Amino acid sequence: MPQDRARPTNLFRFPMPQTPPAPSHDSQATPPARAAAGWRRHRGWGTALALLLIVALVGGSWYLIKRPAAGGGGGPGGRGGFGANGPPTVTVGHALAQRKPLPVTLDALGTVTPLATVTLKPQVGGVLTQVLFEEGQRVKKGQLLAQIDPRPYEQVLMQAQGALKRDQAQLEAARVTLQRYKTLLGQDSIARQEVDTQAALVSQLEGAIVTDRANVAAAQLNLDFTRITSPIDGRIGLRAVDPGNTVTANSTTGIAVVTQINPIDVQFSVPQDRVPEIMRQLQAGDAMQVVALDRTRSDALDTGRFSTLDNVVDVSTGTVKSKARFENAKSTLFPNQFVNVRMTLRTIDALVVPVTAVRNGPKGPYVFVVGEDRKVKMRAIKRGETTVEWIQITEGLKEGEQVVTEGGDRLDDGTRVQLQGETPAPGGGAPVARAPGADGKPVAAAGGEAGARKVSPPNAEQRQRMLDSAGGDAEKLAQRKAFLAAIDRGDPEALERWQQMSQRRRRNNGPE
Repeated sequence: MPQDRARPTNLFRFPMPQTPPAPSHDSQATPPARAAAGWRRHRGWGTALALLLIVALVGGSWYLIKRPAAGGGGGPGGRGGFGANGPPTVTVGHALAQRKPLPVTLDALGTVTPLATVTLKPQVGGVLTQVLFEEGQRVKKGQLLAQIDPRPYEQVLMQAQGALKRDQAQLEAARVTLQRYKTLLGQDSIARQEVDTQAALVSQLEGAIVTDRANVAAAQLNLDFTRITSPIDGRIGLRAVDPGNTVTANSTTGIAVVTQINPIDVQFSVPQDRVPEIMRQLQAGDAMQVVALDRTRSDALDTGRFSTLDNVVDVSTGTVKSKARFENAKSTLFPNQFVNVRMTLRTIDALVVPVTAVRNGPKGPYVFVVGEDRKVKMRAIKRGETTVEWIQITEGLKEGEQVVTEGGDRLDDGTRVQLQGETPAPGGGAPVARAPGADGKPVAAAGGEAGARKVSPPNAEQRQRMLDSAGGDAEKLAQRKAFLAAIDRGDPEALERWQQMSQRRRRNNGPE
């Protein structure tokens, strides 16, 4: 019988087992051991070739991604090609460590509290005939806001006035009679008892006059209470009672509420450890500035002055309640509103760097210091006071040293960098500072600019979402604001990073 012809092996499929031919008397069957060995040989070659192909694909992809762009060393922020000097360079933002006055601040969460809150309650009962205010309007002290039907109280006043006049007439007649009796008594023409009786009547009528005058004053007061006026300057709220309803004296709801908002207070708590320093400032008469910030800590609502501390420490929180007063001229602070408070305790002379220069590692905070050879060195530092833009460096850095502020996520200890505003000299020499463009900004590399033009900056919603993601952390918020500012001024590295973030978001969530 003729032998079976060998079939070519497919590298992308495992060889399929062949159905053995039916045994015949004139052919010799393949032994089972030889069939198994042939199967293993085919499978081994196929696996090896498949692995080689995968390695080639991965290597080619890595080369295509990492190779330098034509015409020079990659876009800003990315690594350039290997030149005569060997390692690639990274374009970074930079700043100098400098000494400057740094405010020592205290951040807290506060609640806006009005200086006065008054509920307008009727002091007499009756039908509410008029409401003379618009909801939400500003009112002045003494301004008429509502009117209760005055007619019943006018009648009571007239009765009291009539009784007063009647008793005044009776008193005058009694006094004349008493004087006549005294004359007759001098002539011994009348008994002394009649004189004494008439004198007692005069005193009784004088007492009635006092009572009548009090009744007139009470009736007049009740009549005045039918006019409901504002006791303070402020802003009136929503109307609780409509005209035509009958109101009662000292009702629980009242007609409306007036709050005094100019000036206005913000109440917040300070740690007990800060109390001695605050007390020293108060005793010295130094005014401590307090800024009320919005929810994202990006906008200042108003600026005021610290006013007072409470007299006890809250044992459950270890804090002391305090108040700051704001003029609130633009009415940006609203009663019961939650605001972020930043209080300036004092100002110190400090060595500072931008907050974007400091990074956190497993061993603590560090910065990348740029050497004269344009190689960075990772250096551990100790931090001091922090503001939105600056961080005090108490140890590990000297004044005038240059630190990396942007692009540090691509650096390692010893990485060669190119500073923004510089361009490498021909032949791989020291970098040469480039002249700024017409707008005063450094000119970026051509390759980077071409890529940056294709990037759309974040819209308002994306910016707000990025700021909200800081979660109230002042350092993170400052870094995000610096990143957005870099995008706005056309920084190539910031635009490249934003493009990468957008691409990742589209891959994860689909098109926006």
